Formats: sequence, structure tokens, C-alpha cells
Amino acid sequence: MTGIFSLSRPTARRLYQGGVLLSVLALAPLTWAWLSSSGHTAVADSSPSWTSEVPAAPTALVLGAAAPGGQPSPMLARRLDISAELYRSGRVRALLLSGDNGRKDYDEPTAMRDYLLARGVPARALVLDYAGFDTWDSCVRARQVFGASRVTVVTQLFHLPRAVTLCRAAGLETFGVGDDSATRWASTTYAGAVREFGATAKAFLDAVVLRSSPVFPGPRETTLDTALDTADQSGRG
Repeated sequence: MTGIFSLSRPTARRLYQGGVLLSVLALAPLTWAWLSSSGHTAVADSSPSWTSEVPAAPTALVLGAAAPGGQPSPMLARRLDISAELYRSGRVRALLLSGDNGRKDYDEPTAMRDYLLARGVPARALVLDYAGFDTWDSCVRARQVFGASRVTVVTQLFHLPRAVTLCRAAGLETFGVGDDSATRWASTTYAGAVREFGATAKAFLDAVVLRSSPVFPGPRETTLDTALDTADQSGRG
């Protein structure tokens, strides 16, 4: 008989050990993200008073997602609804909307802004980052370009450990609020959770191994400073 059953015992042992090592290496980034974010997250709508579980912070960093035809996808809309609730409850004073505007016909931050304006969030509280091409870029730019030091990052629950961990690695004091999207969009959520294996491995490389620079690292912007100063003057501080 040929195949694995014909391998010598030492060869079979080495193959087994190699498989175990590969499994550990594959799970290590996920473990890093889960441990780094542990104790720094909350689930939106987990109780009628869920916002009280979120520490007050100057800024909510709202991560972009698909916005086909200039309209937020259902998952992105949910992130925006959560950020609006955090703003109205006084848990944050400004919303930094970070998304992809890598080509003229696709603009996540503007779609995010328009959605929030239509729901009564004032323009003075909204700051747009057009170069949040991935989670690491959004976190680094929030710190280096917009001058944030403490944020509440808003995304879906399956993405939250990576988002919180990356923002903390970028030098931000970070708490995260996640939408439990599995209750509404199970198949999309499970697909996103599977994608986290590869995405978290890339995140580990970006944040720990390479300390990658964002695609657009600057220059320094003062729009977030202005939004927070305006909030202070209006009594939201």
C-alpha cells in the first residue's frame, strides 16, 4: 500500500508535528487579537442601558465598509446607527468616519456623513478620513494624522478584536463597540468571521512585525481638533 500508511514512523511523526506547528501559527494572530482586546469591548444593544457600559471618550472611530451607489451597506449603516447613539448619549463628542475613497466614483466617508446628517447628527460633529483603506490605516491615521489619543472604535462584533487590537497597537487608548450582526445577517457574518483568519495574520504583520505606514501617512489635519473644540464650547465636553 502506498501513501501515508507506507511512511516510516519518524517521517509520519515529523509530518504530524509540522501540521500542529502550522495550526498554532495560523491561530496565533487570532489569539493575539483576542487577548489584546479582552476587557475593552461591549456589544451594542446588549441591554437597554448598553451605552452606560461604554467609557466616555472624545471620539468614535467609525470604520468604513461597502457603500454601493453612495449608500451604506446594511452592516455599515448599523455601525453608523451605533455611533449616532453613542453621540446622542454623550459617550463621544465627535465621530471620525474613516473609509475608502481610493477612486472618484467610490466614496465611503461621504456616504457615511450623509447617512448621519439625515438622522440628525450635526455636521460639526462629523470628521471625514478619506484614506482609511484598511483597519490598520484607519487606526494609524486617527493617531498620527488627526491627533486622536483615545477612541471608541465601532464595527461588527466579528471584526472587533482585530480593530481594538490594531488601534491599541497604533498608540490609541481604545475601547470597542460591536454590532452582533449574526442576529440579522448570519451568512455574511460567518463569511466575515472566516476572513478574519487571514486578515488578522496581515494585521499582526502590519502592527507588530513591519510597523507598516499607512498608504497616505499625512499631513497632519486639524478637523478633529476643531470638532472637539466646538463640542466643548457647546457644552458637550
